[in-house]
Amino acid sequence: MRLFQKVEEASYNFNDARKTIGEYLLERKESIEDLSMEQIANETFTSKATLSRFAKGLGYEGWIDFSKEFVKEAKYIRDHFSDIDPNIPFEENDRISDIVSKLVTLQSESLKDTASLLREKDVSIAGNNILKSDRVVIFGMSPNTIIADLFKRKMETIGYLVIVAESDEGGMIARALNENDCAIVVSYSGNNPDRIPMRYLNALKERNVRMIGITCDGDNYLRSQIRCCLSISSRERLYSKIGSFATEESLNLIFNVLFAYCFSQNYDENFTKKIGDSKILENRRQASLNSMKEGAE
Repeated sequence: MRLFQKVEEASYNFNDARKTIGEYLLERKESIEDLSMEQIANETFTSKATLSRFAKGLGYEGWIDFSKEFVKEAKYIRDHFSDIDPNIPFEENDRISDIVSKLVTLQSESLKDTASLLREKDVSIAGNNILKSDRVVIFGMSPNTIIADLFKRKMETIGYLVIVAESDEGGMIARALNENDCAIVVSYSGNNPDRIPMRYLNALKERNVRMIGITCDGDNYLRSQIRCCLSISSRERLYSKIGSFATEESLNLIFNVLFAYCFSQNYDENFTKKIGDSKILENRRQASLNSMKEGAE
């Protein structure tokens, strides 16, 4: 979990000075570097001691260490991304063309950020865990599980049955798996052991189930429990946003990369199977454009 998400989570979960400080930091993130500790304390109607406790609550030794990391993250985001807010990417009076342009930019940036976070070793380990398992089960919450359904369908085209666990069935399914199976655990924040799907981790570990984590970049509970984790582009806030446009694009890319890796490990056979099955199952499909017709050059 990136620091911005930790700050927002603190401001969301509490209704005291932590909420006031968190909201102030997120609103003024571009100018925090120029403000003294005393100025921030005055403007948030708190004190230096309260700011120090806030920083320590997020795992830092004190305000100086926290503020340095906060400013560093703000600069990285400013230098690597456009000024489109991933949480509120368009305004009420934007034209349709403006909305389209902003969403294209936002989603393109999410794809590039995700690609920069993917490590070949992690993709290889995750893909091989999937290929050598008898059963593959994806644990998560909607809308992540909706995107997982697309991965499930793709894997079925090359002969691998994948289960997307329903929220109310996840606990029972986790306890039915064993060392020959693989669990893909998806959580954007990955930070609450009592929430679905993190609450299933102990059962999965007890049964020696192979596990793959898909979560935000940075430290969180999920990463502390699973050795192989793939990173979702994580610039969106946890709660205050119009939609998860960037996150959905990022997660879909990760699933597509996993499918492509699995496909590539037995490329010719998988391609032959997919085309052969499609001819049988989709023989009634027709295309009016020559470029879409089978056999067209």
